[in-house]
Amino acid sequence: MEFLDKLGDTLSTKGKEVSGKAKDLAEIANLKRQISTCEDVIRKNYIEIGKRYYESCGQEPGAEYEEFCRAIANANSGIEELEQKIKEVKGI
Repeated sequence: MEFLDKLGDTLSTKGKEVSGKAKDLAEIANLKRQISTCEDVIRKNYIEIGKRYYESCGQEPGAEYEEFCRAIANANSGIEELEQKIKEVKGI
């Protein structure tokens, strides 16, 4: 019976270890989700800052932003052209 008692104690200890590790993994996953949420907030606010800067600069951005503003203006022109083509295809 001593063998069975030791086996029972070992299994109980291992079960607690596995349970503890599972709890740790769940907590880590939850913390990583929270970090991801915070990163999303940061990313959205960076985008909003950039959008407001672009709108406030108009056609006179600082030299370090000129390339980005030109890319945005070109993309906006492309969108307008594509939207016009969609209207033509729809017969509007």
